[in-house]
Amino acid sequence: MRNDLELRRDLLDELEWEPSIDAAGIGVAVHHGIVTLTGTAKSYSEKLLAERAIRRVKGVKGIANDIEVHLPGGADRSDTEIAQAAIQALRWKSLLPAGRVTVTISEGWITLEGEVDWQYQKNAAFEAVHHLYGVTGVTNLIAITPRVSKAEVKSRIEAAFRRSADLDAQRISVEAHDGKVTLRGDVPSWSERQEAERTAWAAPGVSQVENLIAISP
Repeated sequence: MRNDLELRRDLLDELEWEPSIDAAGIGVAVHHGIVTLTGTAKSYSEKLLAERAIRRVKGVKGIANDIEVHLPGGADRSDTEIAQAAIQALRWKSLLPAGRVTVTISEGWITLEGEVDWQYQKNAAFEAVHHLYGVTGVTNLIAITPRVSKAEVKSRIEAAFRRSADLDAQRISVEAHDGKVTLRGDVPSWSERQEAERTAWAAPGVSQVENLIAISP
């Protein structure tokens, strides 16, 4: 198993490898596999891209993303302008049911609220607005309305795990209750833990996923 110094070198290399990130402005600290990101990014989208790059590296057990968004000159927009752009972006998202998502802006920070039927719709709303100019952060409070039984949720997730080439279904257990799914077990890497969570979120009626899967390299 690599130590923290070796892992940090790999993390810095991965940030340098990602062309959409200004790696010079990002600091990386590692303690027992837990990564803390500091420094500044030119946009909220760049902050998220840095985190996603870190998630790709083998050996990462957790991430604290403390990068601050400092918008470059000319990128500042009023909350009214951001709200107008966000509403228009949501309208253009064909995956979203019309009129089900509302937008609130405060100092560049977007809060999304409303109700949708699927997790992918909640994700689509986030993807529609997080990259807009002037946005400093996004809080996604959109609720998912459960429409299936807990037994059906559990069976669909377990079947998806068995189909996945990236997961060992026998190492993960699934519990479902009133739209909440709890995952337990162990996997060899952070990326597989995230893949299990992503798969669980894809099931109909899931409104919350508690990922208690341990990483055992």
